[in-house]
Amino acid sequence: MKKRIANLSSIILVFIMLIGWEITARIIRLPFVLPSPVEILIRLWELKAELGSTHLPATLLIIMVGLTISILLGVGLAVLMNLSKSVERALYPIIISSQTIPIIALAPIFVLWFGYSIWSKVVVTVLITFFPIAVNTFDGFLSAKKEYKELLLTMGASKKDIFLKVSIPSALPYFFSGLKVAVTLSVIGAAIGEWLGAQAGLGYFSRRMMTQFDGAGVFAPIVLLSLIGILLFLVVVGMEKWLLNWRNEK
Repeated sequence: MKKRIANLSSIILVFIMLIGWEITARIIRLPFVLPSPVEILIRLWELKAELGSTHLPATLLIIMVGLTISILLGVGLAVLMNLSKSVERALYPIIISSQTIPIIALAPIFVLWFGYSIWSKVVVTVLITFFPIAVNTFDGFLSAKKEYKELLLTMGASKKDIFLKVSIPSALPYFFSGLKVAVTLSVIGAAIGEWLGAQAGLGYFSRRMMTQFDGAGVFAPIVLLSLIGILLFLVVVGMEKWLLNWRNEK
């Protein structure tokens, strides 16, 4: 009941914000600076063929490839750090340091290295998204209770058994927490990469519309990017509930 009330409150708040935006845009009457939500939706409908056939698939490909690499890289680093303290001391500062460099400053360098191919955008996406997966998953491994490990050891379990039966179940909730952050950041990473150097994609299209002083055209692909982020988040939440139903039954 409380969740339904909270969801209803969120919907009402968003609705009020959209009404306020619509009224403000109509008063200002500067569609390039602040197009109204209605104008954005109309422009999105007008551009649906071009966005759907070329730019949306290009962005989705970047997001999927980037997320796949980030999951493999993030989980792999977390496992390595969990298995060896020496590896943890060597890698953890590097992982932290990777997030102190402004990605928007590195993106043009990746364009110089990889050109306008998909990989310049994928690298940007990976740099943004692997961090929450790696750190959260590693924290999950650390959260495994020593009592459970000691109990299995007394029962003759091997390190492999302990890892599979204690460490992984302990890390899974943390992994999904990191993944929920990563999927939303992946949309930002793909858009940044496309904005700074691409031949197709929603970020590229938004920048192109800006050069044409088409305010509604700038916002139209941003709406799609936002919807992609929300959809990916909901997919991860659904996977989490399905795979961790044992936790929900407690």
